[in-house]
Amino acid sequence: MPEFLTLLPPDEARALLLAHLTAPIADSVTIDSALALGRVTAHDILAPHPLPEFPRSTVDGFAVRAADTFGASDSLPAYLTLIGEIPMGAPAALTIGPAQCASIHTGGMLPVGADAVVMLEYTQIINHGEHKEQISVDSVHSVANPEIEILRPVAAGDGIIAIGEDVTAGQIVIPCGTIIREAEIGGLMALGLTSVDVVRKPRVGLISSGDEVVEPGHPLGAGQVRDVNAYTLSALITRGGGESIRYGIVRDDFSALQTMAQKALTECDAVIISAGSSASTRDMTADVIRSLGAPGVLVHGINTRPGKPTILGAANGRALIGLPGNPVSALVNGYLFLLPVIEKLLGASPRPRATIQARLTINLASQAGREDWWPVKLIPQSSLPLGGGAGGGVYFAEPIFGKSNLIFSLAAADGLLRIPPDATGLSAGEVVEVMLL
Repeated sequence: MPEFLTLLPPDEARALLLAHLTAPIADSVTIDSALALGRVTAHDILAPHPLPEFPRSTVDGFAVRAADTFGASDSLPAYLTLIGEIPMGAPAALTIGPAQCASIHTGGMLPVGADAVVMLEYTQIINHGEHKEQISVDSVHSVANPEIEILRPVAAGDGIIAIGEDVTAGQIVIPCGTIIREAEIGGLMALGLTSVDVVRKPRVGLISSGDEVVEPGHPLGAGQVRDVNAYTLSALITRGGGESIRYGIVRDDFSALQTMAQKALTECDAVIISAGSSASTRDMTADVIRSLGAPGVLVHGINTRPGKPTILGAANGRALIGLPGNPVSALVNGYLFLLPVIEKLLGASPRPRATIQARLTINLASQAGREDWWPVKLIPQSSLPLGGGAGGGVYFAEPIFGKSNLIFSLAAADGLLRIPPDATGLSAGEVVEVMLL
């Protein structure tokens, strides 16, 4: 029976795999900016014009010359003559002179002569006729000779956004390799960029192997199991920004598996073979990978649990990964190795995995020298009578115990807890980092 080669730590194994990939993908496609969430920019995006294109108010209030407000206070206000109102969505046709102001709304265009806006809360409107009286902002423009009491001074630039203060014309607003989020979509729309060039989605081929594996829609015979991995991994590929291509189930036959893997390698940017990765005489994934091109198998065996039998390989710059047939092992190692492959193929800037700190509920044992990943349920601290304490976040991490072929043990989890290889376990009450699923 063949033996595993020297087991590599996950970080070292991942770095070795990524170093053998020809990446990133050079192809790009143009799509609607409104549909670009999660896609990766194919080149630097430049601002076609400054933003904003005109000076505008950030508050409701009065456009003023800042110098006219210096020294103003509740007990000694400055008095300015109101000469009009700045309409929304139209040019400011007024010019502000000494001791004058104009009412303005958030987003309104700053009139010529003004260099600041006083917030409405720091003003009072006075009818300056025979008898002074305070009037409302709604009726100010129906009153003759209204004056504005300024109760707070402002400096030049207060309450306004200058031309190009957000971005200047020609500025790189979204660098190449950026994963587009909601904010980037808003920025594109603000600049009138309704389409954007993004990297083509990496195509990842999925091959399931094993005489015992059947499609999920088929009834089970004795000793058979439904194909889980092709569908969990397909969903993971979609989440990571790739496109999954399922090549179906291949029986335990070297020639058939080799033929299907060669086809997938020709059509895809990476290929995943689930099952057939352990050191059994019937497990031929490693031999198939070796036959597909140089360098072949890079790693056969990862120093982790679950997923020790994982195979990492490459052929002609494309990733070949053999994952265990057990659903939990396959999916956990998909997080550890498949997502980074997709990220590199996209040329995406490295992004941190979403994590949260929590307090462990029970002792967890581990084997020194091996990295363990435990599915955990996150429980609000207020719902368990275990006490909180500083530095433990607001959650407890409750391990979910189950073997690597029990997919619902992972389905019940909110995240994965890592026990580092230099630890022999973790203690109850210890603050731990959980990678969110």
